[in-house]
Amino acid sequence: MLPELTLSLQFGKIANPELHRAALARHKVKRWIRNALEVDGEITVRIVDAEEGQTLNRDYRQKDYATNVLTFDYTQEPVVTADLVLCAPVIAQEAKEQKKTLEAHYAHMIVHGTLHAQGWDHELDEDAEVMELRESDIMARLGFNNPY
Repeated sequence: MLPELTLSLQFGKIANPELHRAALARHKVKRWIRNALEVDGEITVRIVDAEEGQTLNRDYRQKDYATNVLTFDYTQEPVVTADLVLCAPVIAQEAKEQKKTLEAHYAHMIVHGTLHAQGWDHELDEDAEVMELRESDIMARLGFNNPY
């Protein structure tokens, strides 16, 4: 049985909001997260523009550029509580470059962020390999191709 999830799905000021909303149907986002969770969760997913993404990345990670997903994890047990911030223009550009659908790339980045919220990491090569395997397994279970 999959973990329980309380989801808040938010859209900031983004270009082509209808395109991103179509790729992020609430029931799909909930399914993607639940398949990556190991315990119950309370997660906010916020879709932002490049300006907000860059500001958050700069202020919290000291990296002055917009990145695909930022994970702010608050607790891991007994309930995972986290905010996942996805930068719409970065996700769209990466999907195009990687020849993936927008939905498939959002699914991957949400799974990736959800794993980070639970303590998964890819700083070391061996950790990256384990995390990528886990992501690939989850994506396959969700019906997507291997994201790597």
